[in-house]
Amino acid sequence: MVYLDNAATSFPKPQETIESLNRFVTSVGGNPGRSGHPLSIEAARIVFDAREKLAALIGGKASERLIFTRNGTESLNLATLGLVKEGDHVVTTSLEHNSVMRPLDFLAKTRGVEVSVITCSDKGELDLDRLKGAMRKTTRLVIVNHGSNVIGSVQPIAEIRSAIGDVPLVLDACQTVGSVPIDVEAQGIDVLCFSCHKSLFGIQGLGAVYLAPGIEPRPLTFGGTGSRSEFTEQPDMLPDRYESGTPNTPGIAALLGGLTFIEKVGLEQIRKKERGLRRRLISDLSALDRVTVHGNPLDDDALPVVSITMQGLSSSDIGYECSRGGVCVRVGLQCSPLAHRTIGTFPEGTVRISPGYFTTDEDVGRLMEVIEGLAKR
Repeated sequence: MVYLDNAATSFPKPQETIESLNRFVTSVGGNPGRSGHPLSIEAARIVFDAREKLAALIGGKASERLIFTRNGTESLNLATLGLVKEGDHVVTTSLEHNSVMRPLDFLAKTRGVEVSVITCSDKGELDLDRLKGAMRKTTRLVIVNHGSNVIGSVQPIAEIRSAIGDVPLVLDACQTVGSVPIDVEAQGIDVLCFSCHKSLFGIQGLGAVYLAPGIEPRPLTFGGTGSRSEFTEQPDMLPDRYESGTPNTPGIAALLGGLTFIEKVGLEQIRKKERGLRRRLISDLSALDRVTVHGNPLDDDALPVVSITMQGLSSSDIGYECSRGGVCVRVGLQCSPLAHRTIGTFPEGTVRISPGYFTTDEDVGRLMEVIEGLAKR
C-alpha cells in the first residue's frame, strides 16, 4: 500500500520509534513515579528525557510546563475549558478543526461565552486587520490553527502576536510541531497544543501542551499523580497538576525515539523533503483537466497537505478508486467543516493527499496513475 495520509497520523514510523517502544514494553514496563524499584525509576527517566527533548524542540525553557495529554484534542480542551470563564470572549479563525470549534460551541451554550470567528480567504490567508479589530476588553483567548489540516496553509505567528496585543494566544500546532520550527518564548505563544503521532513520529494516544509562565488553566482531571499522596487535594506543582493517572509511558517512550530521529535528520532536512513532495504533487495535479487543487498552490511555505476535487466525481468515489489502486488518502471534511465552508467545498469535502518524510517519488507516481486514470474517464 502507498500511504498518503500523514496529516492523520504519520506512517511508517522510523526505526528509532520502533526500537524505543519495543525496549520499553519488553524490558522496562514500570509505572513512572509510582514505585521505588529500578523499573519504575527507569520509566520515570524515559518520561523525563522525552519531556526535556520535546520542550527543547519547541523552545520551552521550563520543561515542567510541558504537559503530556492523551492527544491534541485533549490539549485544546485543557486550554479552552480550563481558561475561559462565563461571559468571556474568544476569537478564532474559520480554518479551525472541530477540536477547537466543539469546545467553543459547548462554552457558548453552557457558559455564555461569545465567540468571534475571523473568516480567512479560500487560500488560507488570515485578515490581520479584522483580527485586530475583533479584540475586546473581555477577550480571554485567541485560538489559531497554525497549519491547516485541509489545505496546509501556515499562519504568521509574529504578525498575529502583534495584532492581538497582550491577549493570550493558543496555537493549534497538531500539523506543525516536528515539521515547522516553533519557539514558544521567542514567538510569544502562551499555549501550544499538539499531538505526538504526526510529525513527531510517535504513536497514537499521546499529545502535549506547553503553558507559558502565568498561564494556569483548571485541570480537566483529578487523581493520583504519585506525588504528595498524603493529601486529598490535587498537587499544584507542574507537571503533576495536569497529569493525573497512569501516563501513556509506552507512547512517551516511542515519542523519545521519534525525537531522536528528528535530531538525527534535522528539521530543515525534513522540511526540504516535504516541500519537494508537495511541489511535485501540485505540479502533477494542476496539469490535469477536471482536477482543482484547493488553497494556495504557489505557497512554498505550506505544509505537505494537498486537497483536491474532481469535476464529475465525488470525493468518496475518488477515495474508493484510490483504495482499489492501493493508495491511502483521506476524503470528506477532515473534521474541519468550517474550513471547508471557507474554501467552498462544504458539504462534499475534498480528497486530501498528505505525504510524509518516508514518502517516495514512486509513491507519488502510483497516486498519479490512479488520478490520471480517473481524470481521463
